[in-house]
Amino acid sequence: MQYNAIGKEDYEEPVCPFCKPDQIETIPVDRVIEKLDEYLHKNDYAGAERHLRYWLCEADAHGDSRGALTVLNEQIGLYRKISREPEGLAAVDEAMRLVHECGLDGTVTMATTWVNAATAYKAFGKAKQAIPLYRQAQAIYESALAPNDAKLGGLYNNAALAFMETGDYAEAQALFEKALRVMTQNGSLLEMAITHCNLADLVAAEYGTDEGEAQICAHLDRAEALLNDPAVVQNGYAAFVYEKCAPTFGYYGYFLTEKDLLKRSKELYERT
Repeated sequence: MQYNAIGKEDYEEPVCPFCKPDQIETIPVDRVIEKLDEYLHKNDYAGAERHLRYWLCEADAHGDSRGALTVLNEQIGLYRKISREPEGLAAVDEAMRLVHECGLDGTVTMATTWVNAATAYKAFGKAKQAIPLYRQAQAIYESALAPNDAKLGGLYNNAALAFMETGDYAEAQALFEKALRVMTQNGSLLEMAITHCNLADLVAAEYGTDEGEAQICAHLDRAEALLNDPAVVQNGYAAFVYEKCAPTFGYYGYFLTEKDLLKRSKELYERT
């Protein structure tokens, strides 16, 4: 499963100006993320939480501000997924503070943190608060990243959901279409399926389920085809996406598809 985690290229940006390099002992970020993925692929959220808390304490104890920022970004995603608003918002506040403290304004690291923060705000019912952060992140990503970078696809998709919640359907539609263009270039089948499910919800929100039935069905049929594509790697992330998409199919009457996706998700979680 992916949480827009800060990548190695971000982690290797200039050190925090308030820290002396010879006093910093960095945490093993790659190993921390690898172990976190193991917990998430097993649906072991309690283990993932303990793991991240431990390494955040280690980063703080050794003055590793950049390592702490990486862990905080992962905490934001975890607490968002398990609906722990107080802890999630606390992680957001601390991550945003560290971005400024370490002089990372205007960097891809800042944009990634802003995306995570905005997505948490949206998940916790604060879509209006999320939109300015998405806008700032979009400006940085579009100037710093390749047009087919996966981070852009994730940004567009999540920002579109915030605009959909605030009733700006035209902006949401435009962002979903941008997301699909990026994902098509990358061959990101699961992400494309999620976006088509989101587009079905957008049509329903704007036109209603009766008037928008044909468009809704078209998006769901496309999403189902993508989820069933033989090229999809059958791992913990696929399990997460199947579980995430299943209720959307059920809501629109695709009950067999919903049942099948939940069954496949459960089997994959058990296998991993």
